[in-house]
Amino acid sequence: MDKALQTMIDNMPEKTGKSLTEWKAMLKTKSFAKHSEAVNFLKKEHGVTHGFANTIVTLSKEEKTTPDGLVDTQYKGKESLLPMYKELLAVVSDFGDDVTITPKKTSVSIIRKKQFALIKPATKTRIDLGLKLKDKPITERLENSGPFGTMCTHRVKLTDVNQIDAELKEWLLEAYQKAE
Repeated sequence: MDKALQTMIDNMPEKTGKSLTEWKAMLKTKSFAKHSEAVNFLKKEHGVTHGFANTIVTLSKEEKTTPDGLVDTQYKGKESLLPMYKELLAVVSDFGDDVTITPKKTSVSIIRKKQFALIKPATKTRIDLGLKLKDKPITERLENSGPFGTMCTHRVKLTDVNQIDAELKEWLLEAYQKAE
């Protein structure tokens, strides 16, 4: 981080009345379509100068583009799904050190040399797990890819951590093995 920016962050509590962490927490409760709307909100509602307001908004956005920030955003209001998400990560992480977990805006890609699975919080009560299992027949549980289109060949709807059973783990392993 450059020295001027660090100085600005260090001086923020004295100059604005709140620390950067406090401003970020407050902005998380709001939703602005544009950067300028958030800046104007801080200036008008909280008397923050333009320079500080712009810095606060810019730095609060960066948090949403980090891997953890992207996952936090995906599961906001869907926190009850996190145990399933974490269990899926634990399963695929055991396959080998060549597994890459890549959070995106609305989903998390699980990649070997190619993507072999996709985890998406579909609703407040369901995760859709997309799998690449070419030539695998569709069943009642192992559905067609649905909203995943060509990114996956199949989808499994998960509403409970207990659904991450031996059968599902086998499908994940098979998808992993095919992604060489």
